[in-house]
Amino acid sequence: MQEPPPPQEQPLLSAPTEPQLAAAADTFALLASPARLHLVWLLSTGRHDVGELAAEVGLSLPTTSQHLSKLRLAGMVSARKEGRHSYYTVEDPHVMAFVQQAFEHIAPDGSLAPDPPLAAPTVGKESQA
Repeated sequence: MQEPPPPQEQPLLSAPTEPQLAAAADTFALLASPARLHLVWLLSTGRHDVGELAAEVGLSLPTTSQHLSKLRLAGMVSARKEGRHSYYTVEDPHVMAFVQQAFEHIAPDGSLAPDPPLAAPTVGKESQA
């Protein structure tokens, strides 16, 4: 009987630079606020104005605006003014993927969600000799 092949190892990535480590730490610190993380998640689903976001997150308009300002200055969200309203969005696919993966990894009760099962390796048919 043939043994299944060993799992493929991920290719080694080059070590992050000091500026990369600092920028990643700043990003995690910015998203460490549940309110800002909630805002980024909402904005990853489409564009919203401040009033909609404040109501959804349960914050006042000034507090929501302050959080959005920090996210905008960090380049995580963008704003477009239309008349008297400012509409915010997340356009960076990296940010959207990061937030989506974070919530896929955490169950609704806040515990870590189990990892999806790995696909069973396919074993080739033994040759008939």
